[in-house]
Amino acid sequence: MIKPSIYGLTLDQMGAWLEEKGHKKSRATHVWEWLYRRRVTEFEQMEEVNKDCLQLLSEHFSIQTLTEHTRQESIDGTIKFLFRLSDGNLIETVLMRHKFGLSVCVTTQVGCNIGCSFCASGLLKKSRDLSSGEIVEQIMKVQLHLDSMGTGERVSHIVVMGIGEPFDNYKNMSDFIRVVKDHKGLAIGGRHITVSTSGLAGKIKEFADSDLNVNLAVSLHAPNNDLRTRIMKINKAIPIEKLMDALEYYWDKTNRRITVEYILLKDVNDQPEHALELAELLKHRRSLAIVNLIPYNPVDEHSQYQRSEKDSITSFYDTLKKQNISVSVRLEHGTDIDAACGQLRSKQIKKDVDGSREKVLS
Repeated sequence: MIKPSIYGLTLDQMGAWLEEKGHKKSRATHVWEWLYRRRVTEFEQMEEVNKDCLQLLSEHFSIQTLTEHTRQESIDGTIKFLFRLSDGNLIETVLMRHKFGLSVCVTTQVGCNIGCSFCASGLLKKSRDLSSGEIVEQIMKVQLHLDSMGTGERVSHIVVMGIGEPFDNYKNMSDFIRVVKDHKGLAIGGRHITVSTSGLAGKIKEFADSDLNVNLAVSLHAPNNDLRTRIMKINKAIPIEKLMDALEYYWDKTNRRITVEYILLKDVNDQPEHALELAELLKHRRSLAIVNLIPYNPVDEHSQYQRSEKDSITSFYDTLKKQNISVSVRLEHGTDIDAACGQLRSKQIKKDVDGSREKVLS
């Protein structure tokens, strides 16, 4: 039997669980300290915590459910981790270095069903959601790597933009955020956490009504329904009008800025007329939206798409600027390794499958 990750419990949930099992609720705070501040990897390392309590926890939970399978390190300091889950599935987690700190991009699902035609993450369909503990443990594994370097560095920012659609795993994603934000644990501030969605309108409204208070990014990638449906099949179910209605609800409810993600695909969505359409779409909320232009990382399986030329990126940027739209171009990380999200995972799975075939044939 595979035991769930103890990282999946919020502090309140752990306290309630211990109390239900006949232990003092306050013992959860002691365990929390050892998990997130002292970052132990075995229950036996938790000194001064009630032994019966530790025994009970160890019988029901595991501290380590992820193992490092592969690690790729870029010359710019980006590190891509390929982790193997306890059921054998593989996921990716990425550490990125910025001037403002260290950011980790986490995965929320094994595979993805959104079906964006340019994306490596969707090459393998979703087989299951990650538990909240498996999402938290990605942060812990990266932090433990930093601890081993002895430099005193810590994870300061989180982006929930890895493999999968976070809002399709809403409950576990929400518990993950509550764990990493808790001031008695990792204490990563809400302003330093961004959740990205492909546009699940109902969940955007639920997110607006929640107490999570973290940033929202929306993967738009096209300014009209015809083009967006061509490259993102989710637009068939949730067209731009429905998505914009949900964003209006979010803006009215929170008055928080949204990042609009826009991958630039050569001769597909990167023309000046596309930029003007995008500006028109956002003009009434320009003070609460910032467009993040993303140079495309080519994927072998999606050879129909190429990266936009530098002149096209500059022209798109300038067109938005002239329309008074806040816009930035994403700094690239890990271009000398498997930069596209999901690329390392899909390559490793293909390698494993090919290796198995060779064994059978031999």
